[in-house]
Amino acid sequence: MIKNDIKTRIFKLRDQIEDLRYRYHVLNDPKVTDEVYESLTRELRKLGEAYPEFIDIVNSIDRVAGKPLPKFSKVKHLAPMLSLNDVFSKEELGDWEKRIKKLLPPSPLQGEGQGERSQVQRLSASSPRQSAYFCEIKYDGLAVSLIYEKGKFVRGATRGDGFIGEDITENLKMIGNLPLVLNSPPPSLPLSKGEEKGGGLVPHLLEVRGECVMSKAVLERLNKKNEREGKPLFANTRNAAAGSLRQLDPRIAKERHLDFFAYDIAGITDQRGSKTDQHRFFKTHSDKHNLLRQLGFEMAKHEKICKNLSEVQEFIDKIEKIRPKYPYGTDGVVISVDDLELQNILGVVGKAPRYMAAYKYPAEKATTVIKDIRVNVGRTGALTPIAIFEPTLVAGSTISKATLHNMDQIERLDVRIGDTVVIQKAGDVIPEVVEVLPKMRTGKEKKFKMPAKCPVCGAQVSKSSKSSEASKSSVAFYCTNPKCPAKNRRGMQHFVNVFEIYEVGPKILDRFKDEGLISDAADLFTLKKEDIAGLERFGEKSAENIVKSIEDHRKVSLWRFLYALGILHVGEQTAQDIANHFGNFENIKNASLEKLNEIENIGPIVAKSIYEFFKTKENLNFMNKLFGSGVAILKGEKKKVGPLSGKTFVLTGTLTSMS
Repeated sequence: MIKNDIKTRIFKLRDQIEDLRYRYHVLNDPKVTDEVYESLTRELRKLGEAYPEFIDIVNSIDRVAGKPLPKFSKVKHLAPMLSLNDVFSKEELGDWEKRIKKLLPPSPLQGEGQGERSQVQRLSASSPRQSAYFCEIKYDGLAVSLIYEKGKFVRGATRGDGFIGEDITENLKMIGNLPLVLNSPPPSLPLSKGEEKGGGLVPHLLEVRGECVMSKAVLERLNKKNEREGKPLFANTRNAAAGSLRQLDPRIAKERHLDFFAYDIAGITDQRGSKTDQHRFFKTHSDKHNLLRQLGFEMAKHEKICKNLSEVQEFIDKIEKIRPKYPYGTDGVVISVDDLELQNILGVVGKAPRYMAAYKYPAEKATTVIKDIRVNVGRTGALTPIAIFEPTLVAGSTISKATLHNMDQIERLDVRIGDTVVIQKAGDVIPEVVEVLPKMRTGKEKKFKMPAKCPVCGAQVSKSSKSSEASKSSVAFYCTNPKCPAKNRRGMQHFVNVFEIYEVGPKILDRFKDEGLISDAADLFTLKKEDIAGLERFGEKSAENIVKSIEDHRKVSLWRFLYALGILHVGEQTAQDIANHFGNFENIKNASLEKLNEIENIGPIVAKSIYEFFKTKENLNFMNKLFGSGVAILKGEKKKVGPLSGKTFVLTGTLTSMS
């Protein structure tokens, strides 16, 4: 991009980020997920690094966002509520450790005398003072600050802009597990006159930081209730928690059944009301957590003191495994230098402490710019538009293309070449474009049109409508050439996958076709070991494995055989429905259109597609070729419905045995 385009992009990013911040922190109406927001800010910072002349524009985003709503009174935090620097990989976590180690003093060497100080100094660069790390779950909720005077809860506030927040005391009092009066503290705490509770004495003033959250189970119940009442649904637990605490009526907060988890003590004053050095009472961050438990706060159930970064990574991996079933929304792990003295040395830079980092799990969403839209031809001849973009990290892998599904999706999202879009990848799901950010448009974007001719063979493209009870009618585009190379290639890949011939992948299929060994999937069953072993890069062993894999999968169930044929509109479930209805292949092949329409869950368009498939000469020849090559359908009985089908019986009493 030329410099003017770069500058325009930076301004667009900045404005988009500011708008998202305002909606997220002030209006409590986020339009995108945190993943999308973080993706945009990362892009802006990278542009700032690459083009330092625009650094002032980029730096304008480096602040804790959010302003208090005018509905609540404003309160000043005793100490700033800072945010954390994020790391997104093991490598970035290692870089964070390297940076902080450079700032730490050398570890004292036992037994060293005055005459050996120079040696200590020489070692200082390579032997920084070591500290354990304290790891804890990062809840995805609303951060708040609580003030206790003589052990009684007197005020609670949101983060706001980090310095001034919103007073939401009355709403916070409605949270069941938030202590309104503290338990007996240990005697080591700063003393306060009176308020003795059997053990130590409560501090004159205590500021506690923590996260207000809503459990996934409560959110599910709340959304079901809202749906019944015709009210908007909450997108996630974070939005629900924040929205509940920003209500003027505390009764609403009470009905929402929120929870509070403490994670830090931000300040203590002694009995005279003057500030007290925390280091007199705590040596480590984990000491603070222990005290918070004793005072009656609920803490995260998963936390650990780690001796090194390897143990930190083990903890991160452990939490990642339990996240999907964890009762609360989480978005990472917070890693802190446990030693408070070292925290003090490392200090704070900009908006974040150097001694803490938030490890964020691979985002399932990210933003990118569409460079082009290309068309892919599938096994049925269906044309699928694919968005092409710069390599982008999402869900732990780097991708450079994502499906747009069809023209209906393109028109619904109004996707254009040059648009900034949100891409999503979850698990094994194919990456897809799910949202367009229209405010990022410059006016140079171009609309996409489906080609009139197949991009692979040049044949005419036809339109075909498909409708179902679940969705409105949609238009699909198909290549009309039955011998289109793309159809043939994709069809063979589909065939071997359904037959579970895993030794034969796409590249091997392409190689066999290029070498003239096969022209369709039926030819696979005629291959001999010597046919394959003679090819370059194929040895006796690999040839033997391929032939054995093919031989082991000559016989398949009826539904698999049907599904492997690649009949238009016939997916895995439909193939099973057809097989269960007719019971054998001959009945299916000879079925009339009327009989096909009788199949449960199959509409007239699908029935017509099946009927026409079995009336096409080329398809019949291919099936005969399969049977002639030794492919066989396993015999299975048609499901019978008896008088007891679908009934459940409950037996009472005791069984002496299960045999």
